[in-house]
Amino acid sequence: MNRSVYVTLTAMNAIELSLFASRIEAVCEEMGAVLQRTAFSPNIKDRLDYSCAVFDAAGELCAQAAHIPVHLGSMAYAMRDIVSDLPWSPGDMVILNDPYLGGTHLPDVTVIAPVFVANTVVGFVANRAHHADIGASTPGSMPVSRQLSEEGMIIPPTFLLRKGQLDKCRLAAITEATSNPEQSSGDFAAQISANRTGLARLIALVQSTGVARYEEYLQQLNAYAERLASSSLAAIPDGEYYFDDVMDDDGLGNTDIPIVVTVRVSGHQIHVDFTGTAAQTAGNINCPLSVAAAGVYYVFRCLMPPQTPACAGSFRSITLMAPEGSLLNARRPAAVAAGNVETSTRVVDAVMGALAQALPDKIPAASHGSMNNLAMGSRVDGAQWDYYETIGGGMGAGPEGDGLSAVQTHMTNTLNTPIEVLESHYPLRVCRYALREGSGGEGKYRGGDGLIREFEFLAPTTVTLLTERRRHAPWGLRGGDDGQPGSNLRTGQCRGEVLLAKTNFDIGAGERLIIATPGGGGWGRLSRHER
Repeated sequence: MNRSVYVTLTAMNAIELSLFASRIEAVCEEMGAVLQRTAFSPNIKDRLDYSCAVFDAAGELCAQAAHIPVHLGSMAYAMRDIVSDLPWSPGDMVILNDPYLGGTHLPDVTVIAPVFVANTVVGFVANRAHHADIGASTPGSMPVSRQLSEEGMIIPPTFLLRKGQLDKCRLAAITEATSNPEQSSGDFAAQISANRTGLARLIALVQSTGVARYEEYLQQLNAYAERLASSSLAAIPDGEYYFDDVMDDDGLGNTDIPIVVTVRVSGHQIHVDFTGTAAQTAGNINCPLSVAAAGVYYVFRCLMPPQTPACAGSFRSITLMAPEGSLLNARRPAAVAAGNVETSTRVVDAVMGALAQALPDKIPAASHGSMNNLAMGSRVDGAQWDYYETIGGGMGAGPEGDGLSAVQTHMTNTLNTPIEVLESHYPLRVCRYALREGSGGEGKYRGGDGLIREFEFLAPTTVTLLTERRRHAPWGLRGGDDGQPGSNLRTGQCRGEVLLAKTNFDIGAGERLIIATPGGGGWGRLSRHER
């Protein structure tokens, strides 16, 4: 590179960089808008269970929309390995959901497209969406499983489009494994459309700047993110901080399964070590290392300034290790359906618990600690349907105020499904949707309250619950009380049967399911006159 070009490329001011960051983030936001508005299933179009991101030519994260942390963090961790060995051409798109080859759990299906400018790959766009039916044996494709093959169709990185041509046989093989191929096809078409939008916008951006200038912008953006991140992380006192927490159970009779973490801080360098965590279990709460990484990245991202760019530079000071064959770095063919949703959330609790020792006036108490997963549907001919949702709970209180009530927290960022949508699509009636008053922990600042969601079934239905914090309460901090654990109850013919945290069952017309989600922990000790 000659000197005049070098001077031009490096003479970049903060305004230019800010505009570039906004433009590349807007690519992700528009991808998400297209995906939402063209999807068929309520899970994507109403709950917004999807994420979109842009990566550079090496698979390093460049930008992401404010979508779902467990999707985005795991993609940021795994994308380099996914894209490095594939023979990319213009017009290609690759589809995958294999948790051991870059996915999270089987319902989360990722579609990746290369960005070519002047016959050179300059980056990738990707989106990941949760499909309520990916061909598992139970409706909702979130079974209480023993191994990966029970959880649905496994898709290794496979070309869905090659040089712009859709592989109709490949798509049909996936959609025909579901109970509603038309809806499934519509959702995949939406994912393809989202990537095409991202490609068009990113190519226009690169062409407007030139490839060299675009790559320089990315270098400057990563350097800026790394400076902001390093400054934030350097504020954590040096030392080793240990914490342990437990998963309630794995759904197959194993209980109190420990997650152990040691956070080592040296300057702005952070190493998160999960040595001591339980070995992978028989049930489905295992997860690949990329999911554990997503939880770790999320916690430290929360400590960074809001303006920190969501790119690879933000995470360069953070490393992690989990023993191979452990709960957080499972080996194939371990079941993982709940690892992505429940174990990832406990990773957040454990890392925050460790950091609370280093930053006692910054870290909040534990939030409700479960996505409170509900999957259900029917496989009866003529009445086939699948539905999946996560249910909010109480947020942990913090040093600056009470926790919020009835919200999704930490690793999920979806909406609830409106009652009108549920009742118009499925044989269900929502009898109650209310705050679970008093479920948040008391303290100087009070934990948020959980939710009560009560369903009446209008037709025979198969139901799966994957929930946590039913046995162990979300913990309080600095003398604050724990939040109340959640509960799952079936009423009707069973007359008030308390259900296990992770269970699968058939329920008849006229029966009801009541899910009461945990409250958040309280923060700070009440004074004597306040009690």
